Amino acid sequence: MTLEIPYRSIPDMFLQRVAATPDRPAFAHPAADGSGPVWLTWAQVGERATAIAAGLRGLGVEAEDRVAILAGTRLDWVIADLGVMCAGAATTTVYPTTEAADAAFIIGDSGSRVVIAENPEQAGKLAGAALPAVTHVVLMDGTADPQATPPQLTLGELEARGVAALAAEPDLIDKVVAAIGPDDLATVIYTSGTTGRPKGVELLHRGWCWEAVAQSELGMLVPEDLQYLWLPLSHSFGKSLLCGVIHVGLPTYVDGRVDKLIDNLAVVRPTILCAPPRVFEKVYNRVVITAQDAGGAKARIFAWAVRTGKKKVARDGLALKVPYAIAHKLVFAKLHARLGGRIRMLVAGAAAVSVPLGEFFAAAGLPISEGYGLTETSAGVFVNRPGAVRVGTCGTALGDVECRIDSDGEILLRGAPVMRGYHNLPEETAAVFTEDGFFRTGDIGELSADGYLKITDRKKDLVKTSGGKYIAPSYIEGMFKSLCPYASQAVVIGQSRNYCTMLVSLDPDAVAGWTAGGPLEGRPYGEAVASEQARALIAGYIDQLNAKLNRWETIKDFAILPRDLSIEGGELTPSLKIKRRTTEANFAGEIDRMYEGTLAQM
Repeated sequence: MTLEIPYRSIPDMFLQRVAATPDRPAFAHPAADGSGPVWLTWAQVGERATAIAAGLRGLGVEAEDRVAILAGTRLDWVIADLGVMCAGAATTTVYPTTEAADAAFIIGDSGSRVVIAENPEQAGKLAGAALPAVTHVVLMDGTADPQATPPQLTLGELEARGVAALAAEPDLIDKVVAAIGPDDLATVIYTSGTTGRPKGVELLHRGWCWEAVAQSELGMLVPEDLQYLWLPLSHSFGKSLLCGVIHVGLPTYVDGRVDKLIDNLAVVRPTILCAPPRVFEKVYNRVVITAQDAGGAKARIFAWAVRTGKKKVARDGLALKVPYAIAHKLVFAKLHARLGGRIRMLVAGAAAVSVPLGEFFAAAGLPISEGYGLTETSAGVFVNRPGAVRVGTCGTALGDVECRIDSDGEILLRGAPVMRGYHNLPEETAAVFTEDGFFRTGDIGELSADGYLKITDRKKDLVKTSGGKYIAPSYIEGMFKSLCPYASQAVVIGQSRNYCTMLVSLDPDAVAGWTAGGPLEGRPYGEAVASEQARALIAGYIDQLNAKLNRWETIKDFAILPRDLSIEGGELTPSLKIKRRTTEANFAGEIDRMYEGTLAQM
């Protein structure tokens, strides 16, 4: 059945939303004085976005020209993005954590004509770079440098120019938006680059509008919801959520300060929270460690509550009503309160949710709706619906997207949300499409008889040992992190080697709690994790892991890293995916020590 899309483009959808509910709250941002959220109505957002659009047209921006946004998640990012598209242009997204050379590459490769930077520091990443297509740099914060080349102006000045242009020609943006069609370019998002140089993914208006409508099916999003949006808006996950917000019209609090997330949940009290699994892992680890540290009766009550919750998920019935109510009051209510007390839906994307993690949140009455998608598919194309969550799967297909499993297990997708291609890379584009137009995802998976998708691993990430056995590292890594509440990241090593090992980084907060009151209290993080006590602690969890694995998958040795993996260190992408090649290169010494004396030193 074909999914009906009532919009020609994102700007068309946006202007229809503004006209339909002008006085309803649209987006909020944190107040400068910390007093709480400051809300803008759809009419106010519309005024700002169309003014920016008119200002960009005055800078010479035309249909499908690229305008780069180099900034963190904030309300100005949302409004600037809407302004870019209302001008008929396409947004090139650049993470604020991107190094200067890579930022210059993305802006240059995309052919972006204007760069909207968060502040002079971000704009400084372009200094000295050869970017002949860039005509202007716009600053969200700070003062424009009158001597800068290319010329600079502030976002406020750009809006003021747009207001003047609209006063002279009130229907300017209406005419521009009317000319934008479903097959016009909306966004160029560069892949995170877990391997190799990032590629620009060309995504069209029809795909994003499809995402917006598909997300609202079966009550996934409703106008009465309140969303807390902190995800990187340079990532396709965040962009797809914005499209759903516009279509449904639900209010959204926008705040990219990750360090304020937990504290703000109690203030904002959202009904929807979307995040990569790492966020839910940190919440889970904190809850488990607190219960373990309490010991005695509290630890036993916690374990009983989790068992009771799992039984309720497996076979809900009257016999479990009273025990589960007690479990909720004694244990799970605290977790609900930590998330604001009103959560209707948790959504996970960007990486796999381990089965134990999913089972715990489901037991607590907070089932995680795990989804699946890629940058090349405008983000989510599969998701677990509310009330129909199947832990360990990515749910069922959204809308009318087509999916089939190739002979080697690779997931193939076809439909409106699939990209037009890689920017200026025709050979790479041709290589990822089948003759009948299916996109090769590079993921290995299974599709159940009733349509639930299960991801086995990344095709490129499968490890083949020197003994010829294939191993799925992400499955083992996820299982380990669900067993060990002190773990932050885990990386399985084994390609062309005769046994598997693992790099383990520990969560600094968890380590601080573990050392408190013991002989390692007050020791620096690096010293604590290098101790024999830390090795003995992790060895116990490795033993638990190995008991659940096939013989050829077992971890024969491990190394606790002196620091956590990080975006700054190059080991993580901005969406918190592990860059395996960089991680292995950065910690080559630790890996070599685990294979000393073996023949598998490749």
